Amino acid sequence: MSEKTELDPRYLDKRTVQRYITQGLVDEKAFEKHLKSLTDVAEKAIRIETISEDDPIDDDDVEE
Repeated sequence: MSEKTELDPRYLDKRTVQRYITQGLVDEKAFEKHLKSLTDVAEKAIRIETISEDDPIDDDDVEE
């Protein structure tokens, strides 16, 4: 199989890409190259905390 120079974004989901590699729809080396080309944006992340309606609320969990 020849290396695909442009990867279709619909095949790049990390939960399904292995299936597409196995089926020959995505070239593994091209995918690895794509991953290495991505910019690290971890410093832009923010922490989000949620409270589920099913979880009991601790007094320590409530901000005043």
